[in-house]
Amino acid sequence: MGEVPLIGCSQCGTIHERVRLENGAVAACRRCGAELYRQSILTLNSWLALVVTGLVVFAIANLYPIATLRLQGMVVEASLPQALYLTWQQGHRTLSIMTGLAGFWMPLTQLVLVFWALSAVRSGRLPMDFSAGMRLLKWSEPWSMIPVLMLGILVAMVKFSGIALLTVGPATWAFAVLAFIMTALSRMSAHHLWHYAEDAGLVAVSGEGGVRQGVAQCETCGYLQPAGEASTDAGCQRCGAHVHVRKPHMFARVWALIIAACVVYIPANVLPVMGIRTPTGVSEHTILGGVIEFWRLGSWDLALIVFVASVVVPGTKLLVLILLMLRRRWNGASIQQQRTRQYEFINFIGHWSMLDVFVVILMTTMANFPGVSQVVAGPGAASFGMVVVLTMLAAASYDPRRGWDTAPGRSTAVVQAATLVDQPQQSGPIGAHDRATS
Repeated sequence: MGEVPLIGCSQCGTIHERVRLENGAVAACRRCGAELYRQSILTLNSWLALVVTGLVVFAIANLYPIATLRLQGMVVEASLPQALYLTWQQGHRTLSIMTGLAGFWMPLTQLVLVFWALSAVRSGRLPMDFSAGMRLLKWSEPWSMIPVLMLGILVAMVKFSGIALLTVGPATWAFAVLAFIMTALSRMSAHHLWHYAEDAGLVAVSGEGGVRQGVAQCETCGYLQPAGEASTDAGCQRCGAHVHVRKPHMFARVWALIIAACVVYIPANVLPVMGIRTPTGVSEHTILGGVIEFWRLGSWDLALIVFVASVVVPGTKLLVLILLMLRRRWNGASIQQQRTRQYEFINFIGHWSMLDVFVVILMTTMANFPGVSQVVAGPGAASFGMVVVLTMLAAASYDPRRGWDTAPGRSTAVVQAATLVDQPQQSGPIGAHDRATS
């Protein structure tokens, strides 16, 4: 390929050359230090084999029981589809849809689309709907939560191990393997697949012809095009998605989502997330009540995990988002880099708050012993799930590049990314030593 592709940093907007790296190396932005891309040690065929393995393991995880429980002569085989169906039957349809999307449909969509895209690139011919498929993959990636579901399975199993005779099912081991596979496949994002297609000469090269003026980057495929051709009604020249120089109406959207999350956060912590029915009556448990119960039972490690995931994480996300929205003044590159790291951190931890929601739906099927013991989801579970969704949407609506836009004398040169192999290099603002290609 004669022309070097260009890539824009999603955190500060700086344009870099996307050159080939050594296997295992990572390219970082020279301005803000954010990761731009990495060179995988796996080949295209290896990635395909990993995805096929993921699809097989996904089928096992959902066809076989997570655990078998025996109590007073009754036997229950708990599985994820059964938990979703039972939650739906109990009238908690919002909760069933929410967890079904995060634990079943989005992971399946991600696996199928990655397999389809890798197969198309490997064949050397892209289908006409490749762009639409990559837009769907880009949208589904943040909502695929298999690792969180796996942790929820462990918490639920520990909670019931002392109540009923529990036998670990094949699905538990399958979900454990699938959690590692999905974590690895998080590297095979929609942008990474577009890079594969670029390198194979199957699509237009990002930034072809050079960057001689302000540019806008497509959030779906990463294609760079002149800013004058990017408006709310303009489509990406490569994939057809809407292109904006910066995320539109950021302040209004983020504040609206933050306020909505804060409002829903109150019933999520006050109302019970689940109720336990026994012949002696019904006991209801809030999020903090569950943490206290784990602590009293001696499971301080699980109490800590649930407390961090269900109390600390959502509260931290809201606090950091509010601080980022309030502190928009330029205070130097080092301060702005700290804000960038804070934003990356809340994006990384955001979906782990879904842990308690998964635990609740799994317990509904594990404790389904009519007349002896039954767990019913409470209104607090759906409220807490909405907090997770709203905070993730707020983080996705925030544009960290706006903070860097306020820097005085901002450079628009195209630079080479810093290469990280064994340890991160010192990153700093763009200086005269950086090579401009425009």
